[in-house]
Amino acid sequence: MPTPHDELSAFATALAARLPGTWTSTPPQVDDDSCSLITRVWDNGHINWAAGYDRTLHVLLDGPDRQQLCVFKRPVGRGGEFLVTPMHPTHFKVHQVSPVEEPNGIVVPGDPLRAAADVARRVLPRYQAALETVRHNARTQPEPPHRQPAPEPAQTLTLIWYPDGVVGAPYTSVPEDARDVLYSCSFQYRPHEAAFALPASYSRAERALFLHAVVRLLTAQGIGVNFRNATPAAPTVTPARPLAPAPAGQRR
Repeated sequence: MPTPHDELSAFATALAARLPGTWTSTPPQVDDDSCSLITRVWDNGHINWAAGYDRTLHVLLDGPDRQQLCVFKRPVGRGGEFLVTPMHPTHFKVHQVSPVEEPNGIVVPGDPLRAAADVARRVLPRYQAALETVRHNARTQPEPPHRQPAPEPAQTLTLIWYPDGVVGAPYTSVPEDARDVLYSCSFQYRPHEAAFALPASYSRAERALFLHAVVRLLTAQGIGVNFRNATPAAPTVTPARPLAPAPAGQRR
């Protein structure tokens, strides 16, 4: 009676011989890490789930143009069926592969001739199209699209948290282009304080909404917004450790 190892090897070899182009099969293998195969199969459906089923015995088929398929026995369901799925391309960068929709694998019957026909019709066209998209990404995006820092604003407004709960800024420090925005967000100009102020009489939630609006509107105009406390935080002082008492024989 053939072992699962022999059965999988014979099926994969026969499948490889019937696929279009030149395909070769590796000996059956089991990954040391039970999650390794899940991360390598290019599938986001039931094939991906089955790939992590109790250290799956599988065979890799290497084909033309660096294509690679994974073949393993279907762990649950009707007996005699196999799963065939594309493998993630390993010679590209993450940002070139991750946006591409997974080509996914399929369930195939134990007859290599019928299985090869299903793979050639349903798997390989999707796989090849996905690989071509990845290659296009590699040509047009050779490096990851790192986020760039914002340009330095030409003007900046520093809003100050005062001990009495008021948020404001001295009048002379407020850019002229920012004054209308402050008025529209419930800030008041207080001549006796020579400052714009958001009164502490508003609730915490209301002040948060007003300040959010100020930041959104001013940054849209190219004006930077900073927040500072009116009084610096008190320095942290570490208390000195008390001296240990001298031994009895050394006391005077």
